[in-house]
Amino acid sequence: MNSFSMKKLILSLTLVFAVRLVFAVEGMWLPLLLGMLNETEMKSLGMKMTAEDVYSVNKGSLKDAIVQFGGGCTAEVISDKGLLLTNHHCGFGQIQSHSTLEHNYLEDGFWAKTLKDELPNPGLTAMFISRIEDVTAAALAGVTEDMDQKTRQSTVDKNLENFKATVKKEAWEDLLIRPFFAGNQYFMFVTVTYKDVRLVGTPPSSIGKFGADTDNWVWPRHTGDFSIFRIYADKDNRPAEYSEANVPLKPKHFLPISLDGVAEGDFTLIFGFPGRTNEYLPSYAISQLADVLDPARISVRDKTLAIWDGAMRADAQVKIQYASKQAGLANSWKKWKGEVLGLRKTGAVKKKQSYESDFKKLVATDAKFTKYLKLLPEFEQLYRDITPYAEAKAYYDEIMGGNIEIYRAANRFLGLVRANDKSGEPGFLEEKKKVQDGLTDFYKDYRPEIDQRVFAVLMELLSKKLSKEFQTEMLTPFLDQAGGSYEKLAEYLFKNSFLTNQSAASVVLGKPTGEAVKAILDDPICQLLNSLRDVYNLKVSPKYNEYNDRIELLQNTYMRAQMEVFPNKKFYPDANSTMRCSYGQVQGYKPQDAVSYSPQTYLDGVIEKYVPGDYEFDVPARLRELYEQKDYGQYGENGKLPVAFIGSNHTTGGNSGSPSIDANGNLIGLNFDRAWEGTMSDYNYDPSICRNIMVDARYVLFIVDKFAGATRLIQEMKLVHPKKEGSTPAKSKDEKPKLKKKAGVNSNKNFKQEVKPEAY
Repeated sequence: MNSFSMKKLILSLTLVFAVRLVFAVEGMWLPLLLGMLNETEMKSLGMKMTAEDVYSVNKGSLKDAIVQFGGGCTAEVISDKGLLLTNHHCGFGQIQSHSTLEHNYLEDGFWAKTLKDELPNPGLTAMFISRIEDVTAAALAGVTEDMDQKTRQSTVDKNLENFKATVKKEAWEDLLIRPFFAGNQYFMFVTVTYKDVRLVGTPPSSIGKFGADTDNWVWPRHTGDFSIFRIYADKDNRPAEYSEANVPLKPKHFLPISLDGVAEGDFTLIFGFPGRTNEYLPSYAISQLADVLDPARISVRDKTLAIWDGAMRADAQVKIQYASKQAGLANSWKKWKGEVLGLRKTGAVKKKQSYESDFKKLVATDAKFTKYLKLLPEFEQLYRDITPYAEAKAYYDEIMGGNIEIYRAANRFLGLVRANDKSGEPGFLEEKKKVQDGLTDFYKDYRPEIDQRVFAVLMELLSKKLSKEFQTEMLTPFLDQAGGSYEKLAEYLFKNSFLTNQSAASVVLGKPTGEAVKAILDDPICQLLNSLRDVYNLKVSPKYNEYNDRIELLQNTYMRAQMEVFPNKKFYPDANSTMRCSYGQVQGYKPQDAVSYSPQTYLDGVIEKYVPGDYEFDVPARLRELYEQKDYGQYGENGKLPVAFIGSNHTTGGNSGSPSIDANGNLIGLNFDRAWEGTMSDYNYDPSICRNIMVDARYVLFIVDKFAGATRLIQEMKLVHPKKEGSTPAKSKDEKPKLKKKAGVNSNKNFKQEVKPEAY
């Protein structure tokens, strides 16, 4: 395809997106395009805002209250002083880092009494989106259909580098450009990232993580999964590194909070930064995922989590040290289990095969589609070829990437050797600074006796699951020395490695370069990891990358082909960690025969699950007291306190912390999970069982106000009654209206009442 043809294709695809995607409730939509693609349907579902209220570059809009939190979650601004609401599990790492046995914020919660008491978090960021632009033409200039993947990507990369130099932006703004529709379209995001984000408040884990692993990914849910932070800026309201001179951010927009709650059928808008979906893969990819890759990952984490969980239950200090690590590992583990269940339950592979059958029939009967005749057979062969390498990669990634923690430390020290080999002593010394900076953080939460047990079971698993081709020969003499016992092997290695002890590791770092390199290369765990890396780099990675590059290029063609062959199909872009909206309604579901779930849970359910002293289901005395007294203040309804609700919004990882927004633009909940039966929505969205789970905003307010007594935070917020005609924002202290105002004050006019920043 020549350059002129590519331009015609870009125009054609743009028209495809503008026409074919209308009236598709599922999907994660670019807010920039809502007015053209989605506004009519959103209003038919009950939305009372306009598309410009959601996304605007000319005035404060919903997008200006939404941030990417810490690079992996979403958060929203809920006051004119930069108060930020996100999930408890999104702020878990920061909460854990501030916790000690004396000040155990994980166990007891934390509430800053004043601005000065709010806790800084080095490295934590909050990223806003200033504007979004389609830059497809610039990205694909000179790209032709006959290019291989590397040449195509190289051309795009050069195009974008040249294009970035022409973009007008403020000095404090950054640029992100991401591919859409398998690289057939590109959008630019102009961003502003704040670097001073402080912890303001968090409930104890008995509320913020109530139900822990047992309830994770499960409905009905009773978790108060929230934490509160604040964004600080310099005196000009611009991003700045942490400083005591910084002041609370003055946002372009913040979200009022509804006290009216939700009812089945209410409109819901989820706004955030969903991480990754793959809705347009061929059946062979889905089969590989459900039958090979997810089971491999699950089998590794099954063993790690069993050991960690036992140690955490037996020792309070271990519970603090491993809380964040365990939460991260368990979250994906259970998600993968639900994903496999959902893919099989909904017949995802058969659905894809049926779709592909229709595709092949249409391609075979229309001459203009002749070039697509071999697409699916090529996919079938490529996925057959890549599977053994993909399986080996899954095991290596899990075992070397975090389940065996000592390998992380070993990799850092081996990085010193690589730096020395590449750049001599100057390179070694430069890398040494990075290693020294990371050592304290690693050993602070590291228990070698626990890791030794994990090492033993996972190295045995690796030996049993992978073919001999993908195993290191070095393991044999080590095992022979240990009499064939993986437990004794682990004991020997951990006893004879300097990596298990911070003091010993520091001694090695203090040696002259040559001696340090020798000590690292002589270390038995470093030797074993080096050998494993050699196998991975020589026998797994090259073939995997070769096949994967071909699959990615074919997927680009397949995506374009689907749009051409099915002119009436509703397509939407896969998630890729960029700002998106998904819309739906508050809605229950029926996961199986004779089982029907309603969309709302209450505090009654928390008490029903209560198990005194239990790691997952203990309930704080203060919360039980408030329940017994039915002291819910303005946050209850009909004598009950709402806790969580579900909706039909299409969400994924990265939507953790996303606001659930009502028809008028008010916060009604905080997204934190999906129902287990529908976690396969990343690959196979099914509206009958795919549900997102949200903390009810009234439960958040109740915990902050009645449970924690953090009234100063409630006073910062704007509480509204959008369902009560003529109502006004509620006053937090005495639960009375502030002032009488004209009817409709809490409708779309809210968008014009927010405090504007002095500079952005």
